[in-house]
Amino acid sequence: MPVHLSHLTLSHFRSHQRTRLHFDGRPVALHGPNGSGKTNVLEAISLLSPGRGLRRATPDEMARRPQALGWKLRAEFLTPDGLRLAETWAEPGQSRQVRIDDKYAPQLALGALVPMLWLTPAMDRLWLEGAEGRRRFLDRTTLSFAPDHAAQVLAYDKAMRERNRLLRDGVRDGRWFAALEAQMAEAGTQITANRRAALAELALHVDPTSPFPMAEMTLEASAPDDLAAALAENRARDMAAGRSLIGPHRADLRAVWVAKGIEAAQCSTGEQKAFLISAILANARALRAKTGTPPILLLDEVAAHLDADRRAALYDAVCAMGAQCFMTGTGPELFAELGARAQVFALSDLNGVSHIEKDNS
Repeated sequence: MPVHLSHLTLSHFRSHQRTRLHFDGRPVALHGPNGSGKTNVLEAISLLSPGRGLRRATPDEMARRPQALGWKLRAEFLTPDGLRLAETWAEPGQSRQVRIDDKYAPQLALGALVPMLWLTPAMDRLWLEGAEGRRRFLDRTTLSFAPDHAAQVLAYDKAMRERNRLLRDGVRDGRWFAALEAQMAEAGTQITANRRAALAELALHVDPTSPFPMAEMTLEASAPDDLAAALAENRARDMAAGRSLIGPHRADLRAVWVAKGIEAAQCSTGEQKAFLISAILANARALRAKTGTPPILLLDEVAAHLDADRRAALYDAVCAMGAQCFMTGTGPELFAELGARAQVFALSDLNGVSHIEKDNS
């Protein structure tokens, strides 16, 4: 039985004062006008995975205004091992807390419940903007295959921050640097290996018959093979810059449209969107092949710029792999090709409060 989210309760979360939803495992379509709270539901679900969610907002930014009382999310997952409970919340001015099965847990533990992938309109410019966004996309992908990847990234970042502080302070004692560089090398080597393995998994599970163009993605400007030696050799240059100039934090993700040999950045906006959809679907197929269950997919406004044929192809792919997929759009016509294969909910705004009801039309 695939893992799926069966119940979700949002309390004082953004536009939702109190919303309780029941899901039966089918894809879910949320439609309504702009500002009705559709993306807020997807953001809430994304917070049931490690990290800052699909908007990368701070805990205080998620609290319902003007009350700013804090917020809470409660979710129930049906799994082969039975019902699992997850709660996450934040009090005003406090960091986010997590409980799993009524026990306090670190955020990273959420990754063991169910893998989760998402696609948002903000990601449409992934290939046109800076490398940071592409690394974040790649690391989310990698995390779905290697749950310990987040811990490696945290360990690397912590050591790098300490090394950067020494660089800015002009410290010359090589022993301090050597210890931190060894930590960066250990974590950085694993980060690079995890990223490359994730890209290899995607390549194996891209559907060549799909109407979404296949992109060949490669990792560029990554860490040297002997990162510790390279960091030691580069200290003088790094000290002049006040920061570490080499390592996996400088890596970039390159994508080329296979059929035409064109860099993703040179393709149209629609083609770039299609690359991302292709990558998300390949990621989901790979996870299903590896674990026996597909991930939860969060696709915000994914159908808005797709024609009817591509919408149908996307919905068919999601249903074929048995994924619980949450999608948003402004009108029910965007989900017509799903028919009875999906649960459909209509959202509206009533005096600044999101209202949601099942759409049986």
